[in-house]
Amino acid sequence: MKSIRAQALEAEQNARLTPGGDERFSGYGVMGLPFSSGHVLAMRRFPVTSVGPGYSSVWLRRPTGRWTIYADARPEVSCARYFGAALDDAVQCGVDVSWTADNAFTATIGRDDVDLTWTVELAATPVTTSMSAIMGALPHTLLSNTAFLKAMSAAAGPMLGAGRLGLAGRVPNKQGFRAKPRRMWFISRSSATLGGEDLGSPQPLPAQTRLGDFWIPQRGIFVIGASAFDTFDPAQHLPATARSSP
Repeated sequence: MKSIRAQALEAEQNARLTPGGDERFSGYGVMGLPFSSGHVLAMRRFPVTSVGPGYSSVWLRRPTGRWTIYADARPEVSCARYFGAALDDAVQCGVDVSWTADNAFTATIGRDDVDLTWTVELAATPVTTSMSAIMGALPHTLLSNTAFLKAMSAAAGPMLGAGRLGLAGRVPNKQGFRAKPRRMWFISRSSATLGGEDLGSPQPLPAQTRLGDFWIPQRGIFVIGASAFDTFDPAQHLPATARSSP
């Protein structure tokens, strides 16, 4: 059995876009992880996209509810393209994701005024192993079907003990989205510091948070897979600018 690191690096080195004419991304990431401090972190590593260069990003929600996405690609071709309307800021800067063990990685943000270091350890359980087997066997047509993804979200959330999941719906910038996980693991241990402040231990939020129809899981889930979004239409969709942008 290949290690999680080997599977993630293989997914990165052999990344391919799924068929289709929509806006597509392939890679891996942490769907989201809430901490006892009230902060939430998420991570995306997409080595290939249909809208621009590959990139890495870290999402940060502060206890006040304010979101910032840090990415090493411009907002117009990274996560803010879809989530900018719900963000307090979208920042282009260095983002590093480095595997430190067969089941662990560290994510850092390359800005002195942020100083985030986030360590993550991953583990398989019978539930994640079963879910990976099911999702890995599904045909692409099913994972592109919004109704099927919504039904799978409703079933998988309670099964994973993650609260509500949103694998399909609309993002804050009004595009439709379809998340297509193929393999998953739980975060078994994690710690983070932000500007020297310890964010505490992983812990569900008192009230689950979301960005549009994308619900942040109440426990840490790491996935390898793909995502797709409706093709940008300036007549229907919002531009990739954060709320605080001029």
